[in-house]
Amino acid sequence: MIKEQILNLLDEKRELSVKEISKTLEVTKQGVHIALKQLMNSGEVEKFGRTPRTIYRLAEPDLLKDFEEIYVNQETKDYLKKHFLMITELGELYDGVMGFAVWCTKRNLPAEKTISEFIKTRKRYEKYFADTIVINGMKKLESTAGFEEIYPDQLFYLDFYAIERFGKTKLGTLLHFAKQAQNKFLMQKLVKEIKPTIDQLIKEQDFDAIAFVPPTIKRETQIMKYLTMELKINLPLIKIHKVSGRIPVPQKSLSRIGERINNAEKTFAVTDSIKCRHLLIIDDAVGSGATLNQIAGKIKRKNIAEKVSCLALVGSYKGFDVITDV
Repeated sequence: MIKEQILNLLDEKRELSVKEISKTLEVTKQGVHIALKQLMNSGEVEKFGRTPRTIYRLAEPDLLKDFEEIYVNQETKDYLKKHFLMITELGELYDGVMGFAVWCTKRNLPAEKTISEFIKTRKRYEKYFADTIVINGMKKLESTAGFEEIYPDQLFYLDFYAIERFGKTKLGTLLHFAKQAQNKFLMQKLVKEIKPTIDQLIKEQDFDAIAFVPPTIKRETQIMKYLTMELKINLPLIKIHKVSGRIPVPQKSLSRIGERINNAEKTFAVTDSIKCRHLLIIDDAVGSGATLNQIAGKIKRKNIAEKVSCLALVGSYKGFDVITDV
């Protein structure tokens, strides 16, 4: 009886708290909690938010109910698991085959055909890895007009930020939402995704020091600080400082390459006295490349490192690009 009343009430009001339901139906909060738990177990009601700001709504239709009828082989499942992840507008995370099913359903696209098109498109980008575990981003940096000098000896990406038609890559999606939502759960997933490749790269390149590009905008949870701690790279840390003026101006807010170069040159400082042979600088994303280029220049002019390599978790495809949402 209470369950039916709750369903009718949610259908009318759209969303309600336990307190509102209890008051309207004149039943105890304990009774409402019991009924809501049963309704959630049956998939009729969904819970949103965290205590004490929790609300309940009628559950949306199952986006995956028809997907079991679509055949995909194990090779396809493995490929989608490795390369596809989406986060919905309600903050639900789906990856692999299930993620692609949701993506197709939301866009009213035929799943089997679209899966084939995604794999074909994604594989075109695999040539940029050549026979290495990372992407060589030096050509992209060198082709960007505006730099007086290119300072890094090497620039690597773990992946591109986005690909044609399908938008953000798996790594691009994780980085975007982890950073913007300051979400530690996603940061943990990000570290788990990238740490094996970074560890292998450090071993192959024989780095003897590490540096992380500091954040510009104040956030309660800074992704670069999180990476500094959680990647657990056992190398001497060379500190880079952000020395912004009264109003911090992030690179992504600047649309001209000259402004980005000037911003990076004037607002980053390296005051460390550590000397090393081969330094790796890690940043979250490369759009123009101005930040990493100018920091590498400062390090070389101070003779802190003989060789400087840079690594971005994600990077733009070619030339000067503005990645505005990371």
